[in-house]
Amino acid sequence: MSMSDMKVKIQELQQKKAQLQQGGGPEKIARQHKAGKLTARERITMLLDEESFVEVGAFMKHRTTDFGLDKTEAPGDGVVTGYGTIEGALVYLFAQDFTVLGGSLGEVHAQKICQVMDLAMKMGAPVIGLLDSGGARVQEGIDALSGFGNIFYRNTLASGVIPQISVIMGPCAGGAVYSPAITDFVFMVDQTSQMFITGPDVIKAVTNEDVTKEQLGGALAHNSKSGVAHFRYGSEADCLQGVRRLVQYLPANNEDGAVLTATSDDPNRKSELLETLVPDNPNKAYDVKDVINEIVDLGSFFEVHAEYAKNMVVGFSKMNGETVGIIASQPKVLAGSLDVNASDKAARFIRFCDAFRIPILTLTDVPGYFPGVAQEHSGIIRHGAKLLFAYAEATVPKINIILRKAYGGAYIAMSSKHLGADMVLAWPTAEIAVMGAQGAANIIFRRDIENAENPESMRAEKIQQYQESFANPYVTAGRGYVDSVIEPAMTRPYVIASLEMLRSKFEKRPNKKHGNIPL
Repeated sequence: MSMSDMKVKIQELQQKKAQLQQGGGPEKIARQHKAGKLTARERITMLLDEESFVEVGAFMKHRTTDFGLDKTEAPGDGVVTGYGTIEGALVYLFAQDFTVLGGSLGEVHAQKICQVMDLAMKMGAPVIGLLDSGGARVQEGIDALSGFGNIFYRNTLASGVIPQISVIMGPCAGGAVYSPAITDFVFMVDQTSQMFITGPDVIKAVTNEDVTKEQLGGALAHNSKSGVAHFRYGSEADCLQGVRRLVQYLPANNEDGAVLTATSDDPNRKSELLETLVPDNPNKAYDVKDVINEIVDLGSFFEVHAEYAKNMVVGFSKMNGETVGIIASQPKVLAGSLDVNASDKAARFIRFCDAFRIPILTLTDVPGYFPGVAQEHSGIIRHGAKLLFAYAEATVPKINIILRKAYGGAYIAMSSKHLGADMVLAWPTAEIAVMGAQGAANIIFRRDIENAENPESMRAEKIQQYQESFANPYVTAGRGYVDSVIEPAMTRPYVIASLEMLRSKFEKRPNKKHGNIPL
């Protein structure tokens, strides 16, 4: 081949690459921007480290001839795939291109996604999907459905092996929603992203209910009501920054071990503020996030599922530079009691942490399970059992701090010694008992109260008596179910020392295929 021939070939390659960069063309890109959305390639540039993206499968194209598709140009078959870095860490990704056939998923589109997922599994690196699609490509019929099935299958095999993150940046409807649902974390953008199985038109036709796309499956609905999504942002730029932040807390895969970063926060830092954050009155509320922020490396708490089941707080933080998963009762919502949604939220987060060897720190202040007919009929027994199962199943280091209340079955559920917690620490304010002093006194001293000359005075006396005898951590510590009663100010040093001690933890479990969690 002469030099001039080579130049021609290179020019041809550059032209083809330039054409791919244009996606569906200037008109459709302008329409995408007008809808308040970035293009697939703009999103990739914003998500990854500068100039780190390497495209894979750029020239793949569909082979369908039906319904005029043979005359339709579809650059990249409507999806951009490849790999790059986030703060230097390798990630694989795919970004659906709404400017090409509405980002619809056909046979080759799915093949490209599957190839990237296969590479991510081989290399042991996270996979991120940027979803913006009209759904299955109807012209390709069963081949499109086959493509979805192949993706779901890979999502399932990858679960617990590599972190999987879904970023919803446009419509995501019908079968398409099940891939993000299987993945570990779902991000959404206000007003421009929606998820639903059946859209408003179908719902209107079948049930006669009127609902908008946003009300049905918008970012707020899925973050606050259904719990399908974990993060909500006001703009695509903020959303992609959120994804970058999350990736920095996660190991590349399930074999990678501790995620360590440099910190200037002293591991032995005391916090006198902790002595006043939790009110003496056990019936007074406070924000457990204030307690979390005093214990963890400064500014490192990154909340997950912030708008869903707010009586439970979960998220990632750093403790002396190491990623730790936090689960905490939230006394300012439903008094921190456990209900169906809180149990689901915590159980799923615990299982993620356990799968990826992330230690778990629990902050307990729980008065019990939230009572009511609705809870019982919604299956609080089954859902509450998920939390028990998740804690008992987890073999990562588990540390529990009982801040205040820990009553009854909820005491057991919140990472108690009985479910395998490695270290249970308690503040002097901890009240660990079968139930609160008032309820217990009414049962234990019922006859004394009924027979007294002044029943109300006797009741108050017996409540105080029960409180003095049992509403403290020392009875439980005497049984060995609390390892140490600590000063609140010393919580951070104690937790970090415990994490150091537990770093080499190894716990063998009975050989089995898998347990049967009460889903």
